[in-house]
Amino acid sequence: MTEADAPLPSDTQGRTLRQLMGEPAWAVMLGGALVRRHPIGSTLLRQGEPGRHVLALLGGVAKVLRLERSGELTLLAFRGPGELLGEVAVLDGGTRSANVLSITDCTVAVLAKPAFLRVVADQDLYPVLVRYALARLRESDLARAGGDILSRLAAALLILADLSAAPPGSAVELALTREELAQHLGVSRNTVSAGLGDLGPFGVQSARKRILLTDLPALRLAASGSAL
Repeated sequence: MTEADAPLPSDTQGRTLRQLMGEPAWAVMLGGALVRRHPIGSTLLRQGEPGRHVLALLGGVAKVLRLERSGELTLLAFRGPGELLGEVAVLDGGTRSANVLSITDCTVAVLAKPAFLRVVADQDLYPVLVRYALARLRESDLARAGGDILSRLAAALLILADLSAAPPGSAVELALTREELAQHLGVSRNTVSAGLGDLGPFGVQSARKRILLTDLPALRLAASGSAL
């Protein structure tokens, strides 16, 4: 059994890096960091650029997209508050392997490479970062697991809405395409388009590159399968 196949501790899956690190180490890492705010649809990191800094996501949701040689975009992951963005290029000294864009308004803390590496070494965070990376790979696989597509689609949208931490009762706008949702769920774009249409009565409105969620309580019912 390889390390990637070995079971992860139950307290790792579904937890943010902030939770895995603990509040003291997270606070040390953010000490002196520059805080920036980015509107929905902003590019936070660009593929191919050198890893000179890391972003700690303090609020909002971002998507990680890789531009393939064919010119197509591949959705790799979603990231929410308490996560790091761009740490791989900083740790391995390479260039960014993907673009990161905000799908809601985002607030980030900018950590310069020397400061980040110093905190990782001083706080002995390398084992935590490895466990975190493995957990995210497993979560990505789970998102593509089989099951009722409407419930899975509703659940995926609901997770993103909850990560955005929008005020209760307010609508949530996501800068997200049907193709990206299809890649995330491991289904076809047409399947996602049909599913979004079927979720219309549950407060889901879709445009070309935007999805608007207007009724989260109804969407929770759809995610549970009890209203479908």
